[in-house]
Amino acid sequence: MKKIAILASGNGSNAENIAHYLNDFPEIEISIILSNKRNAYVHTRAENLKIPSMSFNRQMFYESEEVLDVLKENDVDCIVLAGFLWLIPESLIKAYPDKIINIHPALLPKYGGKGMYGSFVHEAVHAAKEIETGITIHLVNEKYDDGKILFQAKTPLNENDTPDSIAEKVHALEYEHFPRIVVEYLSN
Repeated sequence: MKKIAILASGNGSNAENIAHYLNDFPEIEISIILSNKRNAYVHTRAENLKIPSMSFNRQMFYESEEVLDVLKENDVDCIVLAGFLWLIPESLIKAYPDKIINIHPALLPKYGGKGMYGSFVHEAVHAAKEIETGITIHLVNEKYDDGKILFQAKTPLNENDTPDSIAEKVHALEYEHFPRIVVEYLSN
């Protein structure tokens, strides 16, 4: 049995999508969902899915071992970042080498790095008049959006696209591919 923890900062739609996908893979389970925001909707989703969840603050994440202890207590084998916006501390990267997976809403190395998340990415893609965008699923290292790329998927853009329509196209790719790539990576 492989156990994963999902870290999310907001809505949690990717976390829920992964949870539903894992219904067909009983050898993998989400043991806990963690968020850096106490009021994030991901906690409601976790409750509805009957998955334990908890919140943490900056001090717990960066200046203590509290989050690492929770991961160990839950026998976590792999961490999945599903809309999680903070840089992962070195202690977690060392504890989970090549076992932290992130999804980024653009085709890295373009539109990555600090401050490049969510609508900021889609606005930048739109402003640059890109003809395509997509998603990148990658391993996490000590730099934002810099780890080994596991998978990319593209979607074409046209002159009528807006940042909102770009976001919709990217979300569709996330929902289609993220759970599958997580399972494939954990199955190797």
